[in-house]
Amino acid sequence: MLRSAAKNFESVTVVTDPADFERVASEIEIAGETALATRLELAQKVFATTSRYDGMIAMELERLSAGPGSIALATKPALPERVHIALRRQQELRYGENPHQAAGLYVPAGRAPEGLAAAKQLQGKELSYNNLVDLEAARSLAAEFKNPAAVIIKHNNPCGTAEQATLLEAYLKALACDPVSAFGGVLAFNREVDPATAEEVAKLFAECVAAPGF
Repeated sequence: MLRSAAKNFESVTVVTDPADFERVASEIEIAGETALATRLELAQKVFATTSRYDGMIAMELERLSAGPGSIALATKPALPERVHIALRRQQELRYGENPHQAAGLYVPAGRAPEGLAAAKQLQGKELSYNNLVDLEAARSLAAEFKNPAAVIIKHNNPCGTAEQATLLEAYLKALACDPVSAFGGVLAFNREVDPATAEEVAKLFAECVAAPGF
């Protein structure tokens, strides 16, 4: 029903996302109808939603086998016959692995972003593919430590990692590992960055800094 209605988006408004309720209601209240651009956007959402649902059903149906008069459900295979992946673009990136390449960050459709995809950028220029690769490597490594830890990554290689009693001490130890390569690298901390640590970090040119808080 959703798809048949969405195919007639020129005259039909189909809403599948509660986040669109207010916008649709406002357009109807003001103009007496929704705009064509709105109906097209909502139709696109319909097919994105139903295609993801169809893919999930297809993968489950492949586990069924039919015997004489009965249907059996097989154990979930380690490697399914087909994989249906529905992703949505979270953000466009400044460029890909090389400056002439386009890139984007995609997350599983129908689910809230997790990990680095759920992080909030506080300032600075748009991120590139390489920034995200280094940030994920640094963030994942910093999360391995229980005590205050600092990680410095450049071109997906660690320049220094340290765990100390304070975040400032950890950063200084990590920086001392290879202060030359640390220039222009990516930093990650497993604690909220305090003022003293922030003052030291400001002395180094860093592409990005990731932390639970600042």
